Amino acid sequence: MRTFFTADSCKEAHPNALNPQSWLHIERGKLPKLSSHSSSASIESLIKVPQPPILPFYKPIDYVEVLAQIHEELESCPPQERSNLFLLQYQVFRGLGEVKLMRRSLRGAWQRANTVHEKIIFGAWLKYEKQGEELIADLLSTCGKCAKEFGPVDVASHLQFDRNVSSQEGILTNKSDVSQYVIFTIENEKIVCDRQKISELSVPFHAMLKGYFSESLSDTIDLSENNISISGMRAISYFSLAGSLPELPPNLLLEILVFANKYCCERLKDACDRRLASLVSSKEDAVELMEYALDENSVILAASCLQVLLRDLPNCLNDNRVVDIFIHANRQQLEVMVGPGLFALFCFLSEVSMNLNSSSDTTAHLLERLVDFSENDKQRLLAFHQLGCVRFLRKEYDEARGLFEGAVKVGHMYSIAGLARLDYLKGEKLLSYEKLSSVIASVTPLGWMYQERSLYCDGDIRWEDLEKATDLDPTLIYPYMYRASSLMRTQNAQAALEEINRILGFKLSLECLELRFFIYLTREDYKAALCDIQAILTLRPDYRMFEGRVAASQLCTLVREHVEPWTTADCWARLYDCWSAVDDIGSLSVIYQMLESDAAKGVLYFRQSLLLLRLNCPEAAMRSLQLARQHASSEHERLVYEGWILYDTGHYEEGLHKAEESISIKRSFEAFFLKAYALADSSLDSSCSATVISLLEDALKCPSDNLRKGQALNNLGSVFVDCQKYDSAADCYINALKIRHTRAHQGLARVHYLKQDKAAAYKEMTELIQKAKNNASAFEKRSEYCDRELAQADLEMVTRLDPLRVYPYRYRAAVLMDNRKEDEAIAELSRAIAFKADLHLLHLRAAFHEHKGDVLGALRDCRAALSVDPNHQEMLELHSRVNSHEP
Repeated sequence: MRTFFTADSCKEAHPNALNPQSWLHIERGKLPKLSSHSSSASIESLIKVPQPPILPFYKPIDYVEVLAQIHEELESCPPQERSNLFLLQYQVFRGLGEVKLMRRSLRGAWQRANTVHEKIIFGAWLKYEKQGEELIADLLSTCGKCAKEFGPVDVASHLQFDRNVSSQEGILTNKSDVSQYVIFTIENEKIVCDRQKISELSVPFHAMLKGYFSESLSDTIDLSENNISISGMRAISYFSLAGSLPELPPNLLLEILVFANKYCCERLKDACDRRLASLVSSKEDAVELMEYALDENSVILAASCLQVLLRDLPNCLNDNRVVDIFIHANRQQLEVMVGPGLFALFCFLSEVSMNLNSSSDTTAHLLERLVDFSENDKQRLLAFHQLGCVRFLRKEYDEARGLFEGAVKVGHMYSIAGLARLDYLKGEKLLSYEKLSSVIASVTPLGWMYQERSLYCDGDIRWEDLEKATDLDPTLIYPYMYRASSLMRTQNAQAALEEINRILGFKLSLECLELRFFIYLTREDYKAALCDIQAILTLRPDYRMFEGRVAASQLCTLVREHVEPWTTADCWARLYDCWSAVDDIGSLSVIYQMLESDAAKGVLYFRQSLLLLRLNCPEAAMRSLQLARQHASSEHERLVYEGWILYDTGHYEEGLHKAEESISIKRSFEAFFLKAYALADSSLDSSCSATVISLLEDALKCPSDNLRKGQALNNLGSVFVDCQKYDSAADCYINALKIRHTRAHQGLARVHYLKQDKAAAYKEMTELIQKAKNNASAFEKRSEYCDRELAQADLEMVTRLDPLRVYPYRYRAAVLMDNRKEDEAIAELSRAIAFKADLHLLHLRAAFHEHKGDVLGALRDCRAALSVDPNHQEMLELHSRVNSHEP
């Protein structure tokens, strides 16, 4: 949602702002030099930071309380309400940015779907969330495993025909002189039908042919004015006798469907409905047939059309015919299409539309429908807030105000941010400030509240609010960017770099990389600037800078003119330096440059995927791994990359199968390495360690470069440690260090510790800290090898370097509990829980609440934790124990 709001929404004017096209003017490949005497306008334009967006998410004041309520309701609610509760849970996790937990909640909604319509919606939603993963299903099929999860639903089998709906009971006649047959005439053609069989089709036909209507005494009845063709009536006659329809073209089926609906022939209508539904296989079919389905109340056909359309998202939202179906259908028609799942349907459609174009008419219309079909306050606050965000973006400020006010009224405090922006736009800056101050004073404050209030004050007060925002929620990007840009304006480039590096040390943000790139440009440090822009292009090849006006690739070309080109040898030397220094962004940049040469691209894309995984960018990593497969130079190499794709998506046995296939063609380092990994994770038998050791030793005998051999030695050392072969493990780690695999210091430290040499372990980790550029994990590990005072200092450093690591909070809380400072211990955990939904933090806080005798607090945390992981055994046991003490 990076581009949901642009800087135009609430930005300050810059009359002397730099025109990027003139600044980027290519004249003999030169960039302008920005000396210390450069105009402030030029620097201002480079480091301008847009205001943070108002995110169109559900952001409750206490998400733990909301998750706990959802879990409690799930335990006791009727089955038909469960999917909507999981959808609400999904929205909470979406507001927290927890992608894996979002998918888990969607899966929960899909599994608990009470109707076929909900199954269709949530199945299509999960398919949408897994876009780009079609290759995985294809690879699984090559291993003899069929991935049918979230596949299309057989709608007809879920919607059975109610045979009681067409009873003719109560309409009788005793006319014995009536003929057994009746002749229907259509355009002078005669169709002879069995009177009894036709009368059994519906109550109206029964009344017509065997009741007290005049037609009951006639042998011939004219149906020419009833919009049924001769072929259609013959098919109806056949159905009355055989109970099934013959093979018919779609247009004739539609004609019979309309006729059956008119004369209440429910069995005939159901047969047409099912036959037509079986013919829906494309968007064109679905668009054409949906109108008939809605007009004729054909539930099976409508659901089948809906499924085809939803499974074609996002593409089908670019078709106005499809959009019109969802926007213009009335409530009755929509209920034919989707049953009771109206809110879930428009929740899904509006999210897809926002991702396509947040300010489009389609998005606004779909969100209007979401508002219309909201059934409770939780649904209303989400719908009001999202539509308010879109109205704000479209500069429809009066409408936005009403929607934000509606969201606040039903309990969404975050929507006050929208009201504050609207007041600011009207020139009422003080009112905006007071609105946020009132919120801060009335509830336990969150980081976003101080961030938002900072927009409406200046100088030291603004700086203080942003520091408070970072303290409460260090994941917020804007405070770091504002402080860095402010420092640049005062010509303090080094301090600006240190500030932006704080967040880049634990959260790889494209916006922050972009800002750091411009800081390097102002310092004329073109090598560092090139490194950052190449990392940006690795993460998102189509990224645009200068608020979306300039392609990053264009800037990359310009900056490269100012950097001496590297040979292949230079690149490898630089890659070794970056890898050894645990400089993952630097390594990404080098690999990006190497990929532009004629080098073997498969290997390089594979290396790129490893780095992206270490940087916690799983989607980009998977994209690189798929590119590695695409550029593999041989069959055995391709099989290895396919194996890693399967391994990284949790299909360990299939990854093992691919490794074995590769080895059968050619023994290679990567194939043995993959087989060792896959075997270790697919086997529950601890005795497989010997096989894993053998496989890693086989890998080390195959040709490879030292970067990968260092990793293999490190892994081999870990297996030896698990087998308590400490001397063998130490040899592996030492050999890894000889080829500059810096991370091996951590393994060697563990060996020293296990051999009762704590001082040597501490020293080893100190060496790693000194060598590694990203060393939060090293400080955390070193804390295990020293006394409590030094450990506390190391863990404080960890929290400064990477506030997302949860162990330091748990350690400090445990120390406070040991010192009988229960309230301080709980506050320490709450500090992290405020911005990170972590099972271990919630588990420990629940235990602390239980220890204090706070049963309700413990129960709340247990329930919230079980929303994060419903199958965690220790959490289930604690929940059961606490629940038994609930008053």
